[in-house]
Amino acid sequence: MDTLPFNFLGLEKEYSDYAKSQYAILPVPYDATTSYRSGTREGPFAIINASRQVELFDPILGREIHLPGIATLEPLEPDVSCPEKNIDNIFKAARKIVRDGKFLIALGGEHSITQGLIKAQKKRHKKFSVLHIDAHLDMRDKWQGSKFSHACVIRRVHELGIETVSVGIRNTSQEEFSYLKRNNYTVITAEQIRTSGTDDWIDQAILSLNRKVYITIDIDGFDPAIAPAVGTPEPGGLDWYDVNKLLSRLANSYSIIGADIVEVLPISGQVTTEFLAAKLAAKIIVLTQ
Repeated sequence: MDTLPFNFLGLEKEYSDYAKSQYAILPVPYDATTSYRSGTREGPFAIINASRQVELFDPILGREIHLPGIATLEPLEPDVSCPEKNIDNIFKAARKIVRDGKFLIALGGEHSITQGLIKAQKKRHKKFSVLHIDAHLDMRDKWQGSKFSHACVIRRVHELGIETVSVGIRNTSQEEFSYLKRNNYTVITAEQIRTSGTDDWIDQAILSLNRKVYITIDIDGFDPAIAPAVGTPEPGGLDWYDVNKLLSRLANSYSIIGADIVEVLPISGQVTTEFLAAKLAAKIIVLTQ
């Protein structure tokens, strides 16, 4: 009996063998520091399952997504004893994949996983910046007693000496607002995007980035009308075409070195959000070929 392989895009071995593949998908089912709704540990499984229904042909770019090879790795076992230790485990796993020359896309899980992924990229690339798509700044110094919470991840990235551009922001704390005033980081709010009436915000975002860019996407950066399955569904977010235009323009001019897609929290009876995340990962793959 023919079966559909359980890997990203449901690929046969010819296109999913690690040794031959240019791309690697790393599931990271971790959500120990979530502060509202928990369950993002189920996100990677849901995204991979949804991806098996994504068409392998991109009609916009006119090419097939899977031809360079896309290997799906075993899920990285979480260490819930200590968030810092878990980040170190992610760093070690990601560093090997990056050393192997693969374009790594990690699927979360909560946003704290991004710190380990970016630390691994920093070992390979001397200078790059981060495009951060999110409803929240994630720039707190501590949250609920931890410096390694999902709410602190971009602050920790800054401490690595990496510049970020945050897009889609529409909820922030006074602490984060004060931190931004003291530091020169580009933030493009969802309100700015909605009221500008132009694509000038895309130019602002891209011109604020270095030539090499890592992408981290919290799915709650999208509007909850199209991505409801998240821990904190903030109203007034981005739509599919906003993000596609930004990523397409970025890929045309700059080198994208890796990505993660985080914070999918599956809702029983709905598949909208995980399918969007799967399509988004596929879009990043085809844009970087």
